[in-house]
Amino acid sequence: MSKPRIFTGFERFWHWMQAVLIFGLLLTGLEMHGVYRLFGFGAAFSAHVVLAVTLIVLWAFAIFWHLTTGEWRQYVPREAGLLRMAGYYGYGIFSGEPKPFAKTAAAKHNPLQRLAYFVFKAAIAPALWITGLLMLFYDAWRDSALGGVLPLYGLAGVHVAATFAMLVFIVAHVYIAATTGSPWYAYLKSMVTGYQEGRE
Repeated sequence: MSKPRIFTGFERFWHWMQAVLIFGLLLTGLEMHGVYRLFGFGAAFSAHVVLAVTLIVLWAFAIFWHLTTGEWRQYVPREAGLLRMAGYYGYGIFSGEPKPFAKTAAAKHNPLQRLAYFVFKAAIAPALWITGLLMLFYDAWRDSALGGVLPLYGLAGVHVAATFAMLVFIVAHVYIAATTGSPWYAYLKSMVTGYQEGRE
């Protein structure tokens, strides 16, 4: 029996390209904040801007793709099954309970994943986009009325807070992907091959 195809070629490209760009942004952003010294502030800043613009272009194209293909529906939160999935991740997974959600091409994410991805797409990513662009072009608008309402330190604070929210999302995402599959690498492999690997 053939394995079901879950993720398209574009979804896999988008996922891995996004991962590379986000980790690059974290690396350069941490250096800009003085956490360590590797490239130097100037090089880190330039790389951060290039990576950010590339990620924004990728996100814009991904939004277009999701809207035109109807795949945006995969990220709409649903209340049904949410508490059951939370219970599974909090307790059931450790006691050997069967997974309450089976992944299909028509429903790639369980209710808790839908909620997490929705928060990422509707709050965390826009906060990073908007504050990053406002800081990048701060000199162009700081003397306007907007400059009196949005101080640079406030924008930087929101940007850093959104970055930490993204970091929490990434840690949870990697942890769940690496520990809940059967075998453990099943989810990782499915995001490489596009096909359902292992068993749910």
